[in-house]
Amino acid sequence: MPSGPTGRPATIYDVAALAQLSIATVSRVLQGTGPVSAKARARVDQAAHELNYVPLRAARSLAVQRHEAHGLVLPDLAGPFYGDLLMGYERWAGEHGQSVVLTVTHGNPHPARTVRDLAGRVDGIVVHGNALGLDVIQDLRRANVPVVVVAHPPVTGCDSVRTESAASAERLTTRLLDHGRKELLFVGDPASSYDVSQRYAGYAKALGARGLQVPAPERTPLTEAGGAGFAAKLLAATTPGGRTGASGRTRFDGLVCANDEIALGAVQTLRDGGIGVPEDMVVTGWDDVMAARYVSPGLTTVRQPMAELGRLAAQRLHERVTGERTRARNDVLPTELVLRDSCGTAPGA
Repeated sequence: MPSGPTGRPATIYDVAALAQLSIATVSRVLQGTGPVSAKARARVDQAAHELNYVPLRAARSLAVQRHEAHGLVLPDLAGPFYGDLLMGYERWAGEHGQSVVLTVTHGNPHPARTVRDLAGRVDGIVVHGNALGLDVIQDLRRANVPVVVVAHPPVTGCDSVRTESAASAERLTTRLLDHGRKELLFVGDPASSYDVSQRYAGYAKALGARGLQVPAPERTPLTEAGGAGFAAKLLAATTPGGRTGASGRTRFDGLVCANDEIALGAVQTLRDGGIGVPEDMVVTGWDDVMAARYVSPGLTTVRQPMAELGRLAAQRLHERVTGERTRARNDVLPTELVLRDSCGTAPGA
């Protein structure tokens, strides 16, 4: 493991020596204070990366060598998705005497630097989804920082906690096909997250099993506005009473949406445009946010145990920090298909 020149953890002096800059300049870069040239900043970042430098954890108790704090790194806080996750995490951490330091990377021009600083103030870090690049996660591990990844592919040396997606998406798509839908479109960008890529894989597998062509996904942002915007484009390309719009694009009879926000935005826009849901087009979501239960028609979706996901992530990190467990493990929590009226195949339909 790259470290200081004698095998000890790297210090700010080692970073300064490797970058060939003064201690004062390196300190300004690492703390984000004072004017520093872009060239000097790049040299410090490169040196810190090569040395796996983590700021001195001076705040730790000398007796237990722990902060009693977890770092939680999220890509964003927008939308209803993260509320239950945070609630589950905070509840478990609070019950076990751990504080939580939250960092959001969206809009942060230097997330690696921010997380490196965070690592010096906490005992371990939980990273959700694509909040950090794989290279940053691996740097944390090489610096012996305990890491748990959530909704992310497993990473060597890290615990991972995620929910099942592919099989549930396949079951959901198969049910729509069994009820006569043949032109299903996946709405959402599989490249946006590991979970969404797995949902698209399950959808594609169901279509392939029936010998149906798998359309390219509609790469829509995972927001209500994204769903509404796509639905508006679909309406504009559809002639009244027909199945093909002026653009020549076939009108789909079902939308398999990557999350509930896309689905909710699409349903409202379609109905406002005269398209019946589920009579003319079925729409499904994912997550089972509160609004899914109360809109009309009720939204068919897949329920994720978000609070349990947060709780388990906190528990797994605590186990690694305390040494209760030294081997990494991968947990996959089950999801549940929730049938409501938006797919036209609810129980009794």
